[in-house]
Amino acid sequence: MKSQSGGMTFFRQSSWMILAVTTSGVFMWAVHVPAMRMMPEAEYAIFAVLLQVLNLMMIPALALQTVFAKQSAAAIDDEGRARLTGAVRGLFGATSILWALSVVIIYLLRDSLLLSLKITNPAALWVTMLTCLPMLWLPILEGILQGNQNFLWLGWTNIVKGLGRFLAVLITVVLLAGYATAGVTAVLLGIVFALMIGVWQTRDSWNRTAGAFEWGPWLSRVIPLTLGLGATQFMFAADMIFVQKYFDDGRGPYAAAGTIARGIVAFTGPLAMVMFPKIVRSAARSEKTNLLAQALGATALMGGAAALGCTLFPRLPFHILKPEFLPIAPLLPWFAWCMWPLTLSNVLVSNLLARSKFSVVPWLLLIAVGYAGALMFLGNRLEHKDNMNDFKSVVQVLGCFNLLVVFTAVFFTWHGNVKNGIAKHAG
Repeated sequence: MKSQSGGMTFFRQSSWMILAVTTSGVFMWAVHVPAMRMMPEAEYAIFAVLLQVLNLMMIPALALQTVFAKQSAAAIDDEGRARLTGAVRGLFGATSILWALSVVIIYLLRDSLLLSLKITNPAALWVTMLTCLPMLWLPILEGILQGNQNFLWLGWTNIVKGLGRFLAVLITVVLLAGYATAGVTAVLLGIVFALMIGVWQTRDSWNRTAGAFEWGPWLSRVIPLTLGLGATQFMFAADMIFVQKYFDDGRGPYAAAGTIARGIVAFTGPLAMVMFPKIVRSAARSEKTNLLAQALGATALMGGAAALGCTLFPRLPFHILKPEFLPIAPLLPWFAWCMWPLTLSNVLVSNLLARSKFSVVPWLLLIAVGYAGALMFLGNRLEHKDNMNDFKSVVQVLGCFNLLVVFTAVFFTWHGNVKNGIAKHAG
């Protein structure tokens, strides 16, 4: 009965997070409708690439959410809760310093960045950098909500993040006729709204007596998490930046296809989010759990169904978004199926990192570096850089490396299970 109750709780919480993240994703996806219709194609491509730049800048933030989810889940006594408070305060300060240093570096490299990313209005770059600060803070608070299994307000945080962005786009892009800079400003406003909820709901965690914060042990946890999660995030976002740099035409339609395909990963992400703190606590208590199999099966089915929908009806989303982009529709099935392995990887990698099995991290990092090298090699080899076959080559490279990621995660999951089974049998 206990196992059934735990399974029902998992699926109830997962269902709420899927609803919340899906609702947020719908609003974030809806942002692209006015953006595509109101912005010139070149400006929309800039807006899309800045969104992926923000995704890459979230790499440290992803690790922060995971680490704080793990620490919050393990903070079951007064001493643990005091250490959590010390970590929250220390990281708010550290991320602020990191952000300030990043602004200085971007300022020094501003000319080459503007040229490489084809950004016509420098203000877009600076609004993007301003957005990074609350993006670094918010995952700390989301991690506490996740670790405390406060999925109700974690879900609302996600909803407000998407809803706030959509409403802000209606004002900045539709009413005020803004372009890429206005779109990124809307992203900033959505994150600030969500940050306010996070501050309110986690006040007990940062507003109590703080314990000593030891940087050494904390960094030993956050660095492998940053690299592991950062590798999968790089696979998720890097192609758009590559296309913006190397391609001359068609960047707007490619961005639209990528937006739809990336939605498959976002749609299945809540399962790994709900699974992570439960795996942490079950590992700490040496409890058996079948949450990995449940989350992996559900992710495979949902992601596969979404990819199949993109295959059967590839033109439908473009009729909604922008009919002028219909010529890119044949690329969408390729894009969807090449993104699908990444949904499975997110579950498997989250499970490994939740169990502190960091031996997978160097291999994930190697794959990400290889992917970057393959994109640059492809960019130098392509001749036209504006037709369907060239775009298909980019997506096929993405698919091959995403398969490498999932095969690597499967191997380390299987290897660890076999090793544990042998040790238990020997004992």
